[in-house]
Amino acid sequence: MRYRLISKILGVGLVLFSVFQLLPVIVSLVYNENSERIFIDSFLITFFSGLFLISVNYSKEYQDLKIRDGFLLTVLLWFVFSIFASIPLYLSKASDLSIVNAYFEAVSGLTTTGASVITDLESQLKSILFYRSLLQWIGGLGIIVLALALFPLLGIGGMQLYRGEGKGSINSNKLRPKMAETGKSLWYIYLILTMSCCICYFFSGMEAFDAITHSFSTVAIGGFSNYEASFGHFDNNYLYFFGSVFMFLSGISFSLHFLALKKRTLRNYLSDPELKFYASSALLAFLFVFITLIATSGQNDLDLLLRSLFQTISFITTTGFTSEDHSLMPLYIPYILIGLAAMGACAGSTGGGIKVIRVLIFFKQGFKELKKLVHPNSVLPLKVGDKIIEKEITDSVWGFLSVYIMTMLLGIVLLLGTGLSIDTAFSAVFSCLNNLGPALGDATLNYSSLNDASKLFLSFAMILGRLEIYTLLVLFTSFFWRN
Repeated sequence: MRYRLISKILGVGLVLFSVFQLLPVIVSLVYNENSERIFIDSFLITFFSGLFLISVNYSKEYQDLKIRDGFLLTVLLWFVFSIFASIPLYLSKASDLSIVNAYFEAVSGLTTTGASVITDLESQLKSILFYRSLLQWIGGLGIIVLALALFPLLGIGGMQLYRGEGKGSINSNKLRPKMAETGKSLWYIYLILTMSCCICYFFSGMEAFDAITHSFSTVAIGGFSNYEASFGHFDNNYLYFFGSVFMFLSGISFSLHFLALKKRTLRNYLSDPELKFYASSALLAFLFVFITLIATSGQNDLDLLLRSLFQTISFITTTGFTSEDHSLMPLYIPYILIGLAAMGACAGSTGGGIKVIRVLIFFKQGFKELKKLVHPNSVLPLKVGDKIIEKEITDSVWGFLSVYIMTMLLGIVLLLGTGLSIDTAFSAVFSCLNNLGPALGDATLNYSSLNDASKLFLSFAMILGRLEIYTLLVLFTSFFWRN
């Protein structure tokens, strides 16, 4: 294991991350909040910590990352960055957050979960509100992509880290051709989406500050808002519409956005089976919610349609914005909405959940087994689009589902052991593991009333979900540490 190299990369990452901690200083100066010292102190702590790691591990000798190094680095990036990201939140006297609460809020931001322990958001400093949304924007495309962009500077390869961020049919230990260029292109796309979203929000009625912070949270599929009522605070149909559009776009695999930008064509969108399944699922879920609300409320107008669309897209993409209190919606709607987050967005997007491609393979595999009952001697390849899915991949998908279910059940039992109700324990674990945010029970509005033990476990669950479980859990196995 190349510990010195891993430490050096962490150091470079912290130095770059410290620059982002200075941006809220501008907000503080603009709004005359006198909170500059909080972010300057945080910048100095983060910057010199990173500089220390670089200096003690400095070497001109070329080294390449192996797969195990990539897994360890991926996990450390999320945990270490979360610790340093929590410093401004802890130092802010206006927020009055304990160490555990500050860490929970920082993890929720970087993992784009959107679960919050801050109450009375309207009274918070704008610099803190900006910082929370900025954390989600940084975490949206991922600290991993930032690290990939750093690799050329360090003279090392990036394929192993890519393996750590998401499972796929990737092999060999070599750097994917032009990985750094691809990473930069993804950031350009991310910036274009963010700026477009911000402009649409501004001209739809948001103030400039709200438009900026909410565009960060929307494109990152994060869900942090500046108001307790989330998007319901604005009660604006234009905002519901544009919010739905940009959440949906951000839930699409960024590889498709990359190909569309590179080839100047939309053909890849139209032919992608994962996107088709994602769009179809979102449409069916929206119609189900909309028709149910018509039947129970007696209302049938554009307002209800757009609120239903916004709420459905927000939950199915694991964003977590709300147009109204979801726990007060009639019948089974609250559970349906939270359940939608289990599937989540497309692989390669900023969303959480199991991912659409895995769910699509589940459906295909189930249909194949039903067909074999009727034709037991038939040879039926599992196909997604025009591609035949190898048995190794299907086994991996089923293995992921098994670990996902066992992790969730264990998490629910642990939270019940801390004294939470079944509604709160189930929905909180489900929400954090899928990087959604909103829950039920005591965590409906925010997570402030939960005990510290629950918050620490849920922080772990958020990172676990963001790293798609395997990447983190593999570090707890004995064979990972053996040579």
